[in-house]
Amino acid sequence: MTETLSTEKTISKIDPALNLRQEILKLKKELNAVILAHYYQESEIQDLADFIGDSLQLAQNAEKTDADVIVFAGVHFMAETAKILNPNKLVLLPDLNAGCSLAEGCPADLLLKFKNQNPGHILISYINCSADVKAISDIICTSSNAVKIVEQIPKDTGIIFAPDKNLGNWVMKKTGREMKMWQGACIVHETFSAKKIFELKLKHPNAKLIAHPECEEQVLKNADFIGSTSSLLNFVITDSSKEFIVATEPGILHQMELKAPGKKLIPAPPESSCACNECPYMKLNTLEKLYLCMRNKKPEVTLDEEIRKKAYLSLKRMLEMSK
Repeated sequence: MTETLSTEKTISKIDPALNLRQEILKLKKELNAVILAHYYQESEIQDLADFIGDSLQLAQNAEKTDADVIVFAGVHFMAETAKILNPNKLVLLPDLNAGCSLAEGCPADLLLKFKNQNPGHILISYINCSADVKAISDIICTSSNAVKIVEQIPKDTGIIFAPDKNLGNWVMKKTGREMKMWQGACIVHETFSAKKIFELKLKHPNAKLIAHPECEEQVLKNADFIGSTSSLLNFVITDSSKEFIVATEPGILHQMELKAPGKKLIPAPPESSCACNECPYMKLNTLEKLYLCMRNKKPEVTLDEEIRKKAYLSLKRMLEMSK
């Protein structure tokens, strides 16, 4: 809380005449930095990024960057992933409070207890988890490669899947593999209302419903296409339809509008009238915080080296199995 208050106080002192975009680009050159941004970031941050992607794409780019500084416009577990893969680089996150409900709902000590209760099982953890969880996992996955990774596990080997039950259940249906499931869920993807989406379909009969596999079953069973964030983007670009109801965090709509101009994009509504379909963690990052973190070279993401080494093994397995 102290860090947040301090940051907000500093933001209020930024000269309003300052061209933040120009200053950020200037700092990027001075630091030899790369800016990685998730699709769910605000559009003005996406427009400044060197690379925009989903969790798998961002991990792959973090692994191969030759920059001295990685500025991660995303949430904490993503910046941790970059640090796991780049122990000698400075990794910055605009707001350290940018967390993740999935990561927070899966403490490493409780997951380890669950793992020990199921001996002989491989633990596959969705990348939306802490470095501590990655350190006790056998393999990491993303929504882009979860099916591919599960299909590479010998059929006589049991699987524990954590922390997202909706993604896990979708993977089970796609692969036919039974898995023991950690009962976690994303606060954003669980807010989409199947009833309101049905009402939207009535108003827009030609619109295709596309959904992220973190959504609940009642949304997924009515979807015309299910896939990772990057897959949803590619579907909108390549599909012949002109209208789409998009059931994932609406930050992706910016890239869809840029890469598929002329197509009608309708964000799937949450159950209530709030803006609950927006990730509150992703939206903590702002252009002002991006500028400050680069100017001050903090907040920095650091990790215990033993945890990092163990987490590195599970991440490397994912990257190798994704080729």
